[in-house]
Amino acid sequence: MGPRFKLDENIPREGEALFHDAGYDCHSVLSENLAGCGDGKLIEVFRQEQRVLITLDLDFSDLRLFPPSAHVGIWILRPAMQNVMAIVKLLERGLHMLKTEPTNRRLWIVENERIRIRD
Repeated sequence: MGPRFKLDENIPREGEALFHDAGYDCHSVLSENLAGCGDGKLIEVFRQEQRVLITLDLDFSDLRLFPPSAHVGIWILRPAMQNVMAIVKLLERGLHMLKTEPTNRRLWIVENERIRIRD
């Protein structure tokens, strides 16, 4: 079984369909009425559910607060422009990278030109 994902409230709904179409188990913070929760609450939900968090929120890139060893994985998306098309393109890049790179206990920074991975 591959990784399971949860999309933060700042990721468009098209992202959830993209992951489902690729065969991944993916939920959304919005569909589970978790929108507006603090970062601490959200990270606990992701840990309990053993899901990779996908977000635009740079707070989750702080390795002191969210060390990779303490969660299943986090993807931080860094689109050049914050529109649906740009975000979906980054999600597609991440899905492509999943073919060769694991997400477990890693922070992925997904950008237009590259994906940086921190253990």
